[in-house]
Amino acid sequence: MNELIRQVTEANRMLPQERLAILTWGNVSGISEDRTCVAVKSSGVDYASMTERDITLTDLDGTVLSGGAPSTDLPTHLALYRAFPSVGAVVHIHSTYATMWAQAGKAIPCLGTTHADYFYGEIPCTRELTAEEIGTPADRHYEKNTGKVIVEAFSGRDPSKVPAVLVKSHGPFTWGPDPATAVKTALVLEYIAKMAYLNKTLDQSAPNGISPALLDKHYCRKFGENAYYGQKKSGNTAR
Repeated sequence: MNELIRQVTEANRMLPQERLAILTWGNVSGISEDRTCVAVKSSGVDYASMTERDITLTDLDGTVLSGGAPSTDLPTHLALYRAFPSVGAVVHIHSTYATMWAQAGKAIPCLGTTHADYFYGEIPCTRELTAEEIGTPADRHYEKNTGKVIVEAFSGRDPSKVPAVLVKSHGPFTWGPDPATAVKTALVLEYIAKMAYLNKTLDQSAPNGISPALLDKHYCRKFGENAYYGQKKSGNTAR
């Protein structure tokens, strides 16, 4: 458990270092190998002063096992862990360009090979939460229902091939096998969100995606049985 706490602490510190978060606008969590315990940034903690003591441990029901009050986004993280067994870590941020797409309620189309190298197709945007799902200021269902609409958006999709989502009017979530990889995915997401925005600004009539053949080539040369890009470690191809 100490190693999980260390990884989650370091991943949270990466957010401002990579210019993915300001103030306390973001959080990273990770789940234990037996999937019984989640480590998450405590609520409202400043990144500059963060230590391992600022990481809260909970079970999958959100019951605090140790530490302070967890991030208010914890119920969303928990919903993703329950729905996506392959996910080992979750990141939520409000990075500028990815959040712009989320606020517009638009999926990020796969316009080029940089996108295809990391995501197998567009980055989906969820539907808008209903008034009932948002609830009142007093109840605590909003964050759980945010997880619900993310899971809903991935019906028929493989979350390991598209490890990111935009929550309409809110912002992005990314995930991965471990906290550091999930943060790197958030960094790539922000980069391609910026490029897609500028691409659409430059040429609004541009096709809304690359050819299926090019998408397959760039994604599959890095992932899957026939991957050949990068150095191989323990049977897995590095990104």
